[in-house]
Amino acid sequence: MPPSLPLFFLVFFIFLSPLALAEIRFLQVRSDNKPVILFDEFGFTHRGRLQLNVSQISFDGPHNLDLTRLGFFLCTPESWMQILQQIDDGEINCVLKSGYAKVVFSFDNLHGNSSFDKLYVVSDAGQYSLIFANCLPQLAISMDVRSAMYNLEGKSGDKRDYLPAGKTILPRVYFIFSLVYFGLAGVWIHVLYKKRLTAFRIHFFMLLVVILKALNLLCEAEDKSYIKRTGYAHGWDVLFYIFSFLKGIMLFTLIVLIGTGWSFLKPYLHDREKKVLMILIPLQVLANIAQVVIDETTPYGIDWMTWKEVFFLVDVICCCAVLFPIVWSIKNLREAARTDGKAAVNLMKLTLFRHYYIVVICYIYFTRVVVYALETITSYRYLWTSVVAGELATLAFYVFTGYKFKPEAHNPYFVIDDEEEEAAVEALKLEDEFEL
Repeated sequence: MPPSLPLFFLVFFIFLSPLALAEIRFLQVRSDNKPVILFDEFGFTHRGRLQLNVSQISFDGPHNLDLTRLGFFLCTPESWMQILQQIDDGEINCVLKSGYAKVVFSFDNLHGNSSFDKLYVVSDAGQYSLIFANCLPQLAISMDVRSAMYNLEGKSGDKRDYLPAGKTILPRVYFIFSLVYFGLAGVWIHVLYKKRLTAFRIHFFMLLVVILKALNLLCEAEDKSYIKRTGYAHGWDVLFYIFSFLKGIMLFTLIVLIGTGWSFLKPYLHDREKKVLMILIPLQVLANIAQVVIDETTPYGIDWMTWKEVFFLVDVICCCAVLFPIVWSIKNLREAARTDGKAAVNLMKLTLFRHYYIVVICYIYFTRVVVYALETITSYRYLWTSVVAGELATLAFYVFTGYKFKPEAHNPYFVIDDEEEEAAVEALKLEDEFEL
């Protein structure tokens, strides 16, 4: 097996991970001798185009080399597997020699120039990655690369769409969901006004979370809309990241506050519950920094893969951290209820909160695991379905939270009658006998 083959496997595994939305990209390569450089990924229709502009090309190595072994090519994940097999079997010694690689530009066509412009027509629809191949291990290359991938649409075929096939409808999807959340905010304002005598501070906090979610989706819709038409976000990505950051912090804080019964059952938080919030906030800052790096750079960027791993790790830690306060509250009330009859009422209330605990787990699992799996296994033409699935799950979670914890004098989550108190006491006795 050639010594450079592990790098080919590394690129293949990158294929399995969703990349940032393709747009117009600029990248500087400096004295790089890696056998493959992955630049970007894009879903082309049968009217796809790749505009590749490369300048400031220079070589660091021996002269009079075979420049046919240097060049850019497009490749699908399926074709990449075939190329790997050919290299492993010894059929080829350079990826550019494979019939499965769609060669965009070979450097033997430079003819002494240090730059080139190439418009490559993609007629076979598919999910392609733009890769640079260097089959000369002793040669390091430097160059400035500008790539623009897009699909032509419209009857005349002169309208460019810089969003990949399968994600071209995302601007409309995000805009529709933003309208839904603005509508929910309006409904919640009406509920708070109508039930203002029984509204707690946390109910207004919930309103803030809904508004931030609506603004986040609106900015994301505008962000994707500008990318779709021009290849650039025109500043909307900055607003998107700001509202995404605020929404993330507020949502995790809300889950912790509801789970601990703050404002519903008690007007304060324990020290360890405060520590959870103090941990969540900097972790959310780190997660958003990682998200910006992942979205705004390519896999070739410095530490791109490291930042992606950081994002997933921090997200998992945050999702786990919000569950601990709920467990602590239930445990404390159970212990207190053994000596305090009134505590049985509070235990019953926190037992009802277990329903919310289960819903939180389901929400986290679906949005982090199921949605990611959908994005991984779904055909590139239908990648928008994973976004819709995630947003529908989030919408359902918001609606459930608002409905179960709405301000109401006789909400079953907060009011328990004498019969329910007696039932709670009996349940505790049975539990004690079972443990004995």
